[in-house]
Amino acid sequence: MVSTLDDTKRIAIAQKLADMRATQNLIISNEQTLIGASPDQDVRDRLQHMLNDDQKNLGILETVIVQYGNPAEAHDTVKEFVKKTEELMSGDKLSFYQKLLQHELLKHGQVMNGIVVHKAAQVVGADIELAIGPLNTVNFENRAHQEQLKGMLELVGVRELTGKDADQGLWARVQDAVAALSGVFGSAVTQNTDKQDMNIQTLIRLDHSKVNTIFTEIGATNDPQKLQEYFGQLYKDLLAHAKAEEEVVYPRVRSFYGDDNTQELYDEQAEMERMLDEIKAINPSSTDEFKSKIKQLMDAVGDHIRQEESTMFAAIDKNCSSEQKEQMSTEFKAAKSKIQQEMAASMK
Repeated sequence: MVSTLDDTKRIAIAQKLADMRATQNLIISNEQTLIGASPDQDVRDRLQHMLNDDQKNLGILETVIVQYGNPAEAHDTVKEFVKKTEELMSGDKLSFYQKLLQHELLKHGQVMNGIVVHKAAQVVGADIELAIGPLNTVNFENRAHQEQLKGMLELVGVRELTGKDADQGLWARVQDAVAALSGVFGSAVTQNTDKQDMNIQTLIRLDHSKVNTIFTEIGATNDPQKLQEYFGQLYKDLLAHAKAEEEVVYPRVRSFYGDDNTQELYDEQAEMERMLDEIKAINPSSTDEFKSKIKQLMDAVGDHIRQEESTMFAAIDKNCSSEQKEQMSTEFKAAKSKIQQEMAASMK
């Protein structure tokens, strides 16, 4: 019997991602406060651009958390830090310069969190690296924001001390950082993640890629502990994906994809769920039996993926506008997140 569907390393990364989401919300709150308090129009404009980036990046981070598939709460210490920082930023104990300095430090911490998550993913599993890939965009933009904030700090700090403008040398960092974001590298990083939600086919395809990566990881090991870990993630990912599709996607496509084709997708997922429960009851130490059943599941999932990515995706393209596809992805992500939360609660 598979004793657990959780893995401590994956849970730890999930909590770090939850910490990043709480911090990202704090960053947005800070920028809204700083914009209202800034005495300088140039600084307000730069902060507004930053705010626009950070609101988009919150959407990317939330997508990463859903793709990762292990919902978690931020640490209590992070929640307390957020609360105290919001109180400090909204009060009058700090000057504008001091508030801006605290915000730059917060950005630095968020950059380091993103780097740590990426490095941890490299240690734990290729499927995690795939799921958190879009964090590259968030990390890159946060790093550029740090450079912009350094320029702002010099400008604001000198004005607070002397009442006069600083020499513009460091302020040029702001311009350089903005240019970096609009340059070739910045465009390459952000071109596919410039909205909070991708279209429904992209979101489903990301799920498919992650599942295929887990199958590859399972095939590459005979370690019972690793088999249990990978299967635990596969079980949660496939169930959450299937239930979200059945709640959001299949009812929406039935009218133009056809009753028979749509019912076939439902039936295939019911069979996959049966197979998942059958494998769940097998001890991974029985390696041959366990991997044989996994191979059967992999073949069934592969057939299902091929049908969705060929005929169903084509039907969606033919019958849905870009706005409708993006709306479907928003609803799919929300449904999947809710399902993941319910699954996590039921496993406690």
